[in-house]
Amino acid sequence: MAMADLTQETELLLERSRAITLHGRDKRGRAVVRIVGKYFPARALGGRADEALRGYVRGRVLPEIGEREFVVVYVHSLVDRGENFPGVGAIRAAYESLPAAAKERLRAVYFVHPGLQARLFFATFGRFLFSSGLYEKLRYMSRLEYLWEHVSKGEFEVPECARRHDDELERRPLMDYGIEATDRRCMFDAASMDTSTSLHSLRCIS
Repeated sequence: MAMADLTQETELLLERSRAITLHGRDKRGRAVVRIVGKYFPARALGGRADEALRGYVRGRVLPEIGEREFVVVYVHSLVDRGENFPGVGAIRAAYESLPAAAKERLRAVYFVHPGLQARLFFATFGRFLFSSGLYEKLRYMSRLEYLWEHVSKGEFEVPECARRHDDELERRPLMDYGIEATDRRCMFDAASMDTSTSLHSLRCIS
């Protein structure tokens, strides 16, 4: 398959998945880029996740944003590293490929339902893996209600996986601290980071 056809195929796969879409404005009038981790077709993309993310963001997302300031809402609810998590390496590559002006216009990244493993990982390795410009814009949102302090609720389409997980957290609040888990699988650990950095695994707490 020709390179152009392969690129078109991966972009079409991402478009159909609706993993990355523009959704309304935040309360300061800035564009909102919604990224739903559970929708990301990581398994289907295989080793092309890095290239697919970079191409889709630069070719589809940035032109739609234009010259506006924007924020990213990343919904991590019910992500499974084997099915739909692209790896931190792919996320870092996509961010670093942005033009300097676009990085400046990115004002915040709201990380919805991060879980204990994600918090531990980024607290330990975040500053080493990401530039300070991105790391300092990261905001954890353990509940959807905290997101509504920043994003206009009526303009943001909440994926069903986020609603379900939010309801589960309300019923079982100890999940926030890793004391209680929905199942025995590790939804987010260092083994899924997919980076070249040598890291010790963060084991599931269950």
